Amino acid sequence: MMTAVAKVGCIYAPRVSSNRGRLSPSLARAVPSSALHSSHSSPRVACLKPSRSKFSSSPSFPAPPQHFSRSSIRKNHRAADVVTTAGMDVLVVGSGGREHALVWKLVQSPDCERLFCAPGNPGISKEPKVTCLGGAQLDVDNNDAVVAFCREKSIGLVVIGPEAPLVAGLADSLKAAGVPVFGPSQAAAQLEGSKEFMKDICSKYGINTAKYEAFSDVEAAKAYIRAEGAPIVVKADGLAAGKGVIVCFTEQEAEEAVEGMLVGGSFGEAGGRVVIEEFMEGEEASFFAVTDGVNTVPLVSAQDHKAVGEGDTGLNTGGMGAYSPAPIVGPEMQAQIMKDIVLPTVAGMREEGVPFSGVLFAGLMIQDGLPRLLEYNARFGDPECQTMMMRLESDVLPLLLAAAEGRLDQLPELLWSPDTAMLVVYAANGYPGAYQKGSAIGGLEAAAQDGAVVFHAGTTLGEDGEVVAAGGRVLGVGARAQDVRQAAVQAYSALDAIHWPQGFCRRDIGWRAIKRLDDDKF
Repeated sequence: MMTAVAKVGCIYAPRVSSNRGRLSPSLARAVPSSALHSSHSSPRVACLKPSRSKFSSSPSFPAPPQHFSRSSIRKNHRAADVVTTAGMDVLVVGSGGREHALVWKLVQSPDCERLFCAPGNPGISKEPKVTCLGGAQLDVDNNDAVVAFCREKSIGLVVIGPEAPLVAGLADSLKAAGVPVFGPSQAAAQLEGSKEFMKDICSKYGINTAKYEAFSDVEAAKAYIRAEGAPIVVKADGLAAGKGVIVCFTEQEAEEAVEGMLVGGSFGEAGGRVVIEEFMEGEEASFFAVTDGVNTVPLVSAQDHKAVGEGDTGLNTGGMGAYSPAPIVGPEMQAQIMKDIVLPTVAGMREEGVPFSGVLFAGLMIQDGLPRLLEYNARFGDPECQTMMMRLESDVLPLLLAAAEGRLDQLPELLWSPDTAMLVVYAANGYPGAYQKGSAIGGLEAAAQDGAVVFHAGTTLGEDGEVVAAGGRVLGVGARAQDVRQAAVQAYSALDAIHWPQGFCRRDIGWRAIKRLDDDKF
């Protein structure tokens, strides 16, 4: 039975917890039996006053408000129930632009005493309070080693950035050791780790998504393509670094995509099973919500640009830029997304015995005022996370800790800037195909002026200590301003201060929002 939900202030909490379900046979394939447990047996109902919007109109990045310190969290709670963070040491797992943005925001917290990042990158290492730990110092692929490090350093919170450690069960190992961790269990992370699992959850709990079928047999997949026609979408079931989705405009293209995945191994094990689904039209948007498995806090929207070429053309990438908020997601749309997509997912995962704790990243297609779910990610988006961290004026540490400890119902309201934040990705020539590593990058200090922020995504240090490219998406240059056009001007101005002939960027990030802004003036 589905659990009814009630909106209380800006926190959504279940009214009741009835019979907790078990995985249906179609879902059980993706979830190890050892993971079928609930970390929240007694859901609570939040009792908060209705939230009030509080914004700063300044385009600069102010110091985070102090209202999240433990002395100011509501005093009517018992001492044992108050979320405390003072003097905390934090470990962030990851090395990309998303992790740099999380570190950048976390170290602004007055309650973050020290922050370790494994493995980190040269940009992260320059943030205050930060120590980066390379592979020789901490192997993040070894769950036992991460647990031992946390015990040795008395880590108060682990924030897992990428999806791979989540799917590998790092959060489970940390929770078993009593270490607070922001990120879902291995079982719950299958919302991202298996597209079939995600679609089955949607089907069972009435979440609006594209019609689909899953296949491991090539001929059966081809027969389905011929029956459905084109355009149609072929997806690798497993993790494929954001590149396992092929939009096919002819049946031949779709059959070739299936052959490539199931026979040719184009995405390795991730493509050993495929999901074939209806092609959805509309405007894409991303929406984020933090949940502890019971209570859920909506964050904000963003839009990213997946295609490598201007005008959203060419091959898909991990993301060439993003901006927040997404104009298409206003207050009414946000409420609809929470009601029809996010909350049924949180309740459904709890009913299945695999409660999701962490951040739910919903990729959406919106047409004629109706949101439909494209996919879920079990972590913050990259580059969307960078834009959200630039807009978040509250201290992020208590938010992540409250989710980790199942106490989101005690969290004060989050404060967001009404400004637009934009991030432009600077990528290596050739990306998302073959690209060279090792080229030197100059002008980074000049770029990080006048309120701009440079997040490192794929960098390392060369032999002489200079910053060099070490990945496909190498840098993210961000700015915040009163509207999307001003944010774009500032972001591109900062990016142009960087000297890196071996890199390229799209010059039209935010074009939809800018067009909408122009249309609104007439």
